[in-house]
Amino acid sequence: MTPLPIPPPRESGFTRTTAVPLYWCRYGTAGAPQLLMLHGGPGAHHDYLLPHFLDLSDQFDLLFYDQRGGGQSRTDDPAPITWRTHVEDLEQAIAELLGAAPAVVGYSWGALLALLYLIEAAAGRRGPAPAVLALVDPAPVSRTFRAQFESEFAARSAGPAIRGLREQLAAGGLRERDPAAHRQRGFELSVAGYFADPKRAADLTPFRVTGRVQQQVWESLGEFDLVPALGDVRTSALVIHGRQDPIPLASSEAVAHALGAPIVVLEDCGHVPYVEQRDALFTTLREFLTGNRTAAPHHTP
Repeated sequence: MTPLPIPPPRESGFTRTTAVPLYWCRYGTAGAPQLLMLHGGPGAHHDYLLPHFLDLSDQFDLLFYDQRGGGQSRTDDPAPITWRTHVEDLEQAIAELLGAAPAVVGYSWGALLALLYLIEAAAGRRGPAPAVLALVDPAPVSRTFRAQFESEFAARSAGPAIRGLREQLAAGGLRERDPAAHRQRGFELSVAGYFADPKRAADLTPFRVTGRVQQQVWESLGEFDLVPALGDVRTSALVIHGRQDPIPLASSEAVAHALGAPIVVLEDCGHVPYVEQRDALFTTLREFLTGNRTAAPHHTP
C-alpha cells in the first residue's frame, strides 16, 4: 500500500524565541482545545505521524513542531543537541505557541521527551508542567530497557520473516526498474521490525533520522533511569503500548506505575499503533482526552 497523502496545514511558521528557529504547523479547528503533538526520533520530524493523527483534528487544534536537528528544524550549529536542548526548546515552544499548561500527546521518543520535561517542571526548573499527558508507546525509560529493545529489534530485523522479504527485494530487479520504489521498499524493511505484522510497514509515512542528533541525544542521557524521578510527579496521564512492540512492555508498565496512571495494552500491535490498531488507539485517546477538559485553550502566537 502507498502511504496516504498528507494535507497542507491550516497554518505554519517558525518559532522566534528558541535558540534555533523550529518549524511548527497546526491542523484542526481554530479555537478548539489544543493538543501539543511530540514526534519520535530523536532526530526525526513530525511528518510521519501524518495523516494518521489527523483523526483527532475534528475535536482538537493539533500543534506539531519539528524538534531541533530534524525535518525543517535542521541546523548547521555544531553545538551538541542533547536531551536538555530538547527540553529547553519544548519549554520555549509551549510559552510561544500555547501560552498555557499544555495537553501533550507524545509518541515514542516524543513521549520520553515529555517525561523528561515533566520531571524538570516538577523540580521547578522548567514549566509549566503538562496538564494532560498521553504517552503512546514511549521510548525505553532506562538504559536497561533500551538495551533490551535494541537486542529485540536486531533479532527481529535478522529473523526469517524480514530476511525473506529482503531476499525477495534483492532478487526482484526493482532497483533497476524503479529506483524510487526500491528506496521506498528499503525504508519499509528498515522499520519492519517495529510492527507485529512486518507487511504493515508499507502503510507508514516515510521519514528520515538525522543520525548525529540521534546519537548525541542518547549519549547525553548516559546510564539513565527516569522511573525514580517519576515517583515524585503527579499529572493526569495515560500510557498506551502495543503488545508486540519491541520496546519492553515492562518499560511502559514502570512509567504507568510511577505516575499512578492507567495503561492500555493494544493486542496484535507493535510500535506503530496508529497504523496497526488505528481505531483502538484513537478511540482510547479520545476517551481520555475528552474526559480531561484541561486541554490548553487557544492562544495566538
